[in-house]
Amino acid sequence: MKVVNLLDLGQEGLEIFFKDLDEPAFRARQVFKWIHQQGVDDFSLMTNVSKTLRQKLSKIAEIKVPEIALEQPSTDGVRKWLLRLNDQQCIETVFIPEGDRGTLCISSQVGCALDCTFCATARQGFNRNLSVGEIIGQVFVARQRLEQALRSASREKERIISNVVLMGMGEPLLNLDNVVDAIRIMLDDNGYGLSKRRVTLSTSGVVPALDRLGDMVDVSLAVSLHAPNNILRNQLVPLNRKYPIEELMAACKRFLARKAQRDRITFEYVMLEGVNDSPAHAHQLVKTLQGVSSKVNLIPFNAFKGTQYKRSSQRVIDRFRDILYAKGVNTITRKTRGDDIDAACGQLAGKIQDKSRRDQHFMRIEQGVL
Repeated sequence: MKVVNLLDLGQEGLEIFFKDLDEPAFRARQVFKWIHQQGVDDFSLMTNVSKTLRQKLSKIAEIKVPEIALEQPSTDGVRKWLLRLNDQQCIETVFIPEGDRGTLCISSQVGCALDCTFCATARQGFNRNLSVGEIIGQVFVARQRLEQALRSASREKERIISNVVLMGMGEPLLNLDNVVDAIRIMLDDNGYGLSKRRVTLSTSGVVPALDRLGDMVDVSLAVSLHAPNNILRNQLVPLNRKYPIEELMAACKRFLARKAQRDRITFEYVMLEGVNDSPAHAHQLVKTLQGVSSKVNLIPFNAFKGTQYKRSSQRVIDRFRDILYAKGVNTITRKTRGDDIDAACGQLAGKIQDKSRRDQHFMRIEQGVL
């Protein structure tokens, strides 16, 4: 009999699992709480579950979380984990504390199937999608490690992870079903109990999956735009060739229209010197966003080895922001965090076996072969 990783199951899946064992449905709720509320991965510690059932579970099930291969603290409080999966692939997860908020940035794929030219993850290529257990397991591991740190500092009552963003390695909408199942565990009151406004999915714009997402779960949305017109976005975000800006904006409007409480979408815009940061680009962006309730998040580019891009100067970023703001577009500039440990936006790389052979492609470019 195949051992089942219970991290792969939401509460409904657990109910089916226990029904097949001729156990009552409330067992699912009990075990679900032990795993996701209490952070327990040992059946013997689940004291309100009968000893007989605990022994049975130890033979047919497991609570298997990713293994911490490396933990790196930043000088600014950011913490990054390199997590090793069962097949020895590695992904990265980042915790960003700020005031009374703690944001966990998690991955959805091993590598990334897209080819955004300004992103370190894209250069690593792609191997596979993460399972539900591997996605939610990042939250499990991070909370466990952070709680240990708080206990050692006698600050156990603080809430550690208040926000989760799917902005790590991978394109979440290309792993839609597993991502949505993991999000449901995050939102479940018997799970992590996060507010739907505090769980954000970031996408480069896979339009059909974006339409499905709107029907499946209520979650905050961030769109990696990075350019105000199709010609430039085709270069920076090649997915745009399949789903151009006009189609993407229409899908964003549909997403907002599905539920009244979805009040706006965050558009992420990485600032690249001399590429997409001129006043003309800012004015084009204002027009592109017309009719979409939005906030723009300007992201100073974070360099990585082999990149051709440079970060826009603070003066240029401020000018760009001021143009948007003067036109009524809510705009903020993201503070760069964790760049000393390569944990900033666009720097996550992990360690993967690249099935796309994209790393070899970039190597040939650097050697002048292509």
